[in-house]
Amino acid sequence: MVTTDSASGGETSPVVYIVDDDEAIRQSLVFLLESVGIQALVYPDGPTFLEEFDPDEPSVLIIDVRMPGLSGLQLQEKLVARDFPAPVIFCSAHGDIPMSVRALRLGAVDFLEKPYEPQRMLEVVQAQLVVAAERFAEAACRKAVAERIATLTPREREVLRLVIDGLPSQLIARRLGTSVKTVDVHRARIKAKTESDSLGTLVRDVLQHQVTV
Repeated sequence: MVTTDSASGGETSPVVYIVDDDEAIRQSLVFLLESVGIQALVYPDGPTFLEEFDPDEPSVLIIDVRMPGLSGLQLQEKLVARDFPAPVIFCSAHGDIPMSVRALRLGAVDFLEKPYEPQRMLEVVQAQLVVAAERFAEAACRKAVAERIATLTPREREVLRLVIDGLPSQLIARRLGTSVKTVDVHRARIKAKTESDSLGTLVRDVLQHQVTV
């Protein structure tokens, strides 16, 4: 059963997801975070978390390494495969160097030992709340650009890729074996479908947010 704990405040800030099979640890972390006004949602295992969490909600994760069924590292791998941008903090009483190295290589931001030092935990979490807000804002922008690109036909994507490569309409027409007029029609449709001010701004958005065309 997932329990929810929150601290009310003014502006919405990223939530902290706590995934740990030790109820005492879960509740102590909730108490610690609530003491400084940080909202926390707790889960007893990885599968429950994967079933119930909101992938679009800005968040920071605190994950236990050793849990029955799905380990913390396996949970991290699943989240990496989903491109979930939340910073991950591992907290374990059974950590070792290879385990911590593996977690950090997968993108974990810290690896804390149990029993955790409360002030150190707060410092790490508060720093990562700022990172989470930035990561999720970027992810939202990237998703919005990708959705605009998804409206294009395969041919329009092909034209756009050549525009991104810096080719003018004449060279694009030669590359595709078509007329300059047809290329210009494609360019106009790309601009209209993606609701872009210009192809230049669309190219900027694609490159800035590293969206695959």
